[in-house]
Amino acid sequence: MSKAVKYAEKAAVYAAKGAWVVYERFNRISPNPSFTPKWSEKPLLKSWQKEKPPLGWPRTTDSLCPKCVPEIRKQILDGKLPHEVLLNEKVGEIKAQIVERDGKILMVKDCPKHGHFEDVMSIDPAFFKHLEESFPGRDIRAHGKTSDKLHNHGTSTVTHGRGSVLTIDLTNRCNMMCDPCFMDANQVGFVHELTWEEIKTMLDNAVNMKPRRQMSVQFSGGEPTLSPYFLDAVAYARKVGYNSVQAASNGIEFAKSKELCRAAAEAGLRYVYLQFDGIGNAANSHRKVGNLFDVKLQAINNLHEAGVEIVPVTTIVNGINNEQVGRIIEFALDNPKKISFLSFQPVSFTGRDEEITDERRVAQRYTLSHMAHDIKDQCGFGVPERDWFPISFMSTFSDWADLVHGPTAEWGQLSCGCHPNCGIGMAMMIDKETKEAAPVTAFLNMDQVAKDLAKVNDAARGKFLSVLGFGLSLLRNYDPFQAPTHFKIADMMKKMDKTFNATGKNYGSVKGDRTMEDIQKRRQDRWNFLFIAGMWFQDLFNYDFRRTEQCIIPYATQEGEISFCAYNTGIGWRNIIEKMHMTATLTKWYEEHGRHEIFAGGKKVGMGYVGHELKLNMEHVNAEANHTLDNLGIAKNAREEKIRARDEKIKQDAENAKMAALYRQHVLGEKPPAGGIVPLGDIKPASNNAASPINRHREEADLVAGD
Repeated sequence: MSKAVKYAEKAAVYAAKGAWVVYERFNRISPNPSFTPKWSEKPLLKSWQKEKPPLGWPRTTDSLCPKCVPEIRKQILDGKLPHEVLLNEKVGEIKAQIVERDGKILMVKDCPKHGHFEDVMSIDPAFFKHLEESFPGRDIRAHGKTSDKLHNHGTSTVTHGRGSVLTIDLTNRCNMMCDPCFMDANQVGFVHELTWEEIKTMLDNAVNMKPRRQMSVQFSGGEPTLSPYFLDAVAYARKVGYNSVQAASNGIEFAKSKELCRAAAEAGLRYVYLQFDGIGNAANSHRKVGNLFDVKLQAINNLHEAGVEIVPVTTIVNGINNEQVGRIIEFALDNPKKISFLSFQPVSFTGRDEEITDERRVAQRYTLSHMAHDIKDQCGFGVPERDWFPISFMSTFSDWADLVHGPTAEWGQLSCGCHPNCGIGMAMMIDKETKEAAPVTAFLNMDQVAKDLAKVNDAARGKFLSVLGFGLSLLRNYDPFQAPTHFKIADMMKKMDKTFNATGKNYGSVKGDRTMEDIQKRRQDRWNFLFIAGMWFQDLFNYDFRRTEQCIIPYATQEGEISFCAYNTGIGWRNIIEKMHMTATLTKWYEEHGRHEIFAGGKKVGMGYVGHELKLNMEHVNAEANHTLDNLGIAKNAREEKIRARDEKIKQDAENAKMAALYRQHVLGEKPPAGGIVPLGDIKPASNNAASPINRHREEADLVAGD
């Protein structure tokens, strides 16, 4: 684009600044009351009516003891305590302090029984402060008869909003057996798999919750594609009215079968949240599948070809794959026609890793602040306090869309109202043709846009004036000289309209009746709005109930909808509910269904068709795995810790036996066995007899739901 056009746009910016002054003064006069939309029994909230949890520091919050909770959970699982104790008592709860010390934000807490615990929340206090100050407030409180029935989990109850992603675990079976894993898949000794009636009931209940907002329905597991009802579940979620139906998958089945990809797309699958831990097979080697990166590339190719969008999801573990953050973003920038969203998830020590040692926890801990700084250092863009905002920042824009769509809309807009400590996001604008990219906040003052938009929302004018106010705010906060070369004001307005559907223009349907033509129409846009998100799930070391009560990722279960962190970490509702509603023991399941294939121990996935057109940086593809923890002598996962603990015990037992023999000989005067002191090599661990109770227990614990 010529400089003349940029200067013309700059003139339009100055004109918008003047027009905004007039508009804003007019807007202050007699603002309208909020209407009550069809999808809620309560009116839309003004900005000043939105509740906020205690923020800033030092502050006190409610947390959990990392030692008490597993002990109490085990008593419930063993039948020694009823699960109702979780509804009526504050099980394992202790107070925690959020403090600043030595340039870090920490959570510190003390249990009268188990002592002192502390963990890092942020390595950048200024960044932490920016995120909390940018939080616009909580959504409408959850309400209605359905809410009362589905939200009843004691202090773990979700109290605010509807959430953004409704997660439904179709099965706990998985075709991998890797670390880290939220649910300890294939290791719990039984199968928990939803019936078709249970799936329908969960979705039927969900659509009757108030406020009834559009959510992403994400089918998960285990591996959701192993469920016999996977395609039916996708189709039914579309049928009841959800536009964004997703699968959280490792991609193996999608890589193996183009037919499955096409069938999933036809059923209504819109996104696959694809496990994606790095560039190259070495970067994924901790998952113990020999060709896992090749599998990811094939899955991306097959899914995109079928019309399904892909969201690479990366669990970041310090010392395992933290150097991959920049490489994954480069991969997305190099392939803007296929990747429009990235999700990074700093590790949560739960599932297989709940009993982590302090040494490994400190070494592997990775926060959202680590992520923001790694992206800046590895990519050269992304100023933490300018380009990153809490994910909940976008709720102001959802409020505007709710206002514009009016009181008769059947659904409210998707609204991300999570706690500012939970998730962050940065938007990149990418030219699909030239691949030039820039953070949106480099050329658009989003902080001021959000403040302007809150004023527009609070005035509650009609559709025309509300759209006009948003347009003027975008224009007055736009810098054409910082935008990508070929990006125009008209492109910016189009992107916003395409996102919020304010004008009703057809950019390609996203509803249940969408066709491949609709998908291609939406993909024709020259500009890719790449959203880079970070979602940091809690564990017992940093648990905060203020985050739980406004969770945006509830799990639909046979016992209602439960906060993601309360289900997977926290008190661990997953373990309890899956045991309560167990489908079958492994032995019974194997007898009736056989064993499904598991890829572990370096086993490779066989793929019928291999080929893709993705651009790769071969230096990254061929790079070695991260050896940081090996060099430090720190275990990389729970299995290594257990092996080290076992070996250390055997060594210590042998040393104890040696010292006992010396004591008996030299202190007690006993004669040594024939041949002298028993050699260390002759000292063996306890009985290897298969009939031994110890060994029977070990064999039972080693059973997995597959081969």
